[in-house]
Formats: sequence, C-alpha cells, structure tokens
Amino acid sequence: MYMEETQKLDVLAFGAHADDVEIGMAGTLKKLALEGKRTGICDLTEAELSSNGTVSQRKVEAKAAADILKVSNRYNLGLPDRGLSVNEGSLEKCVDLIRAVKPSAVFIPYFDDRHPDHGHAATLVEEAVFSAGIRKYKPELGSAHKVKRIYYYFINGFHKPQFTIDVSEQIDAKKKALEAYESQFVLGEDSVATPLTNGYVQKVIHREYLYGKESGVDYAEGFISKNMLSMKEIPLE
Repeated sequence: MYMEETQKLDVLAFGAHADDVEIGMAGTLKKLALEGKRTGICDLTEAELSSNGTVSQRKVEAKAAADILKVSNRYNLGLPDRGLSVNEGSLEKCVDLIRAVKPSAVFIPYFDDRHPDHGHAATLVEEAVFSAGIRKYKPELGSAHKVKRIYYYFINGFHKPQFTIDVSEQIDAKKKALEAYESQFVLGEDSVATPLTNGYVQKVIHREYLYGKESGVDYAEGFISKNMLSMKEIPLE
C-alpha cells in the first residue's frame, strides 16, 4: 500500500507501457510541469514482452524521459504485459495509487488503437477511478478519492480530438523524451524491425504538426474528454 502522506498530484497519466504516455502527451506534461503543476506517470506493466529492449533498459529509459518532462513521480504497477484486465488484484493496485496521490485529472489511452493493451489499460483505469471514489470499497487502501476529470490521449492513429493543447514550445522536449527510448525506436544490431523502428518518432511529431495546423498553432496534442466540457465564455481568438 502506498503511504498516506504521498504528495498529491494534479495530473496522473496512465499507460500500458513506458513510452505510451510520452507518445500521446509528453508536451502537455512538460507544459503543466513548467506551470507549476505536479504531474505523474504510471506505467501499468514492465513491457516484458516487447520485441526489443529489456525490462531494465526500459526502466532506465523511462526515468530519463520523465526527467526531461520534469515529471514529479513515475510509478510502475508491474501488471502482466498482454494480460491487462479488470480483476481484483489489478484494480486494487490502481485504486491504491489513485487514493494515495489524489489526482484532480487522470489521462488514459484512447480505446481505438491498434494495440489491444492500450484499450484494456483504459478500461482498467476507468474502473479503478470509479472504485477509488467509493468510500466502502477496500477502505484498507486509504480514504476514497473522486477524480474530477478523465481525458483520453492518442497513441497510434490519427483521431479527431475534442480539443488540442498548444505544445509548440514543448515539442523539442517531446522529441527528446521519445528519443530516450532508444531500445524501442532505433533499429540496432540486436533488435528486430517493428512499426516503432520505422521513423515512428518523426511520424508522431508530424501528427502533432497536423493537429497544430488545424488548431492555428505550430504543434498541438489532441485529447478527448470523458466528461462533458463547459466553458465560461466562447473563445474568440
């Protein structure tokens, strides 16, 4: 169980594997951190079944990426790669963390993705967010906490976002954070060709360029809100 005195986070982003969150929203995390917000990343698995790299390599790369993005804390729940599902053990681990760090907003992968683990991760975390807010659910895991907002970020694919975040000033940091995962994105002597080793980082950056173009900025990251959004006024600029 996480310690009750664990410092609160403003934002907690979940991914099935280390590098998922960076692909979807590295720029936004860096922007929030520079604004003084406390941000966290939780990798649900150790990505032990990845075609390239090792668990130990991935952990080193994940720390390097988190440092670039000025993430306050990074966690790994050690759930089984390709085995994510809504079960009591996995729910408890997710609820434990959510109640400990009490995020205002949680970010999860968008369901429509070529990798099934990303959709499974979203389902699991949505269930955990709901359970974390139930006072009588596993009180031994800490006091109930209700997350205010759930947002979906995009990993693979080019989807229609509800809104975008301008990350023009953070795009270099995003690129560096992704490049920290050399085992995943660089084809070396001991690695095999995958969709990630075929110019994937540049394709992600180009996607953010296209989102930016549609949004009237240089680069942007796209999101969908699970909750209905309400604005105090109509944006005129």
